[in-house]
Amino acid sequence: MEEIYANGSFSNISVVNGRGSSSSKKWLIVALISLGILSVGLLIGLIRLGVHAHAVSSSAAGLSDTKDNLTDRLQSSNDQFSAMTKERDQLNRIKVNLTDSLQSSKDQLSALTKEKNSLNAKLTELSNEVTRLQSLSNKICPAGWRMFRCSCYFLSTTSGSWNKAREDCRNRGGDLVVINDDDEQKFVVALTERSAWIGLRKETEGSWKWVDGTALSSGLKKFWGEGQPDNSGGKEDCVQIWGNSKTWNDDKCDANIQWICEKAPM
Repeated sequence: MEEIYANGSFSNISVVNGRGSSSSKKWLIVALISLGILSVGLLIGLIRLGVHAHAVSSSAAGLSDTKDNLTDRLQSSNDQFSAMTKERDQLNRIKVNLTDSLQSSKDQLSALTKEKNSLNAKLTELSNEVTRLQSLSNKICPAGWRMFRCSCYFLSTTSGSWNKAREDCRNRGGDLVVINDDDEQKFVVALTERSAWIGLRKETEGSWKWVDGTALSSGLKKFWGEGQPDNSGGKEDCVQIWGNSKTWNDDKCDANIQWICEKAPM
């Protein structure tokens, strides 16, 4: 009886153990399946990560190539810009040189034109002088007159006022002397050691005119004596050659001195 009980108890234990073992296997299988699924998921994730990493790497490589390409193009543009800048500067220098050359040519042309006009004027003057000399080649000055260039000059032997002097010169076929330049001034002052009237008279205060109607030029004003004309005492309207200094002096027109006449040869 005890044996039977004992056997019965063992059988129950075996059944329980058998049921427990079956349940454990199921959980193990479930666990293994879960691990397998998890592994597959991880594998898929790793594959996707690898693909993404490869894509990122490829994209990065592409961007690097693009960057290098853009850098090369930028450098090329900079080189072209630098070359264009140098060319522009060179063209500007050429322009400045051409402008300077053009201005220099214009200045030279202007100077040559002025020189040409001056030479033409001198040529005309010389031609007129030659013509005048040819017309006077057979003419001489009357007795008592002295020739200088193409004019005859006469120093009076008497004295009188400026108006009397001019009247006498006109009666002789001429007029009081008109001085035109340095050479004529030297010749005229050498004619006398005394003061003598010349054909210059005040027209208005500060304005002087020759008997031929021409105004006193600025180039002849150097022949005034020191401090002259001074209109000393007032009404000094006529001009004389000062005998002591060989310069010009304004004096009262009724002063009693000699005079110098000028006329063309006969």
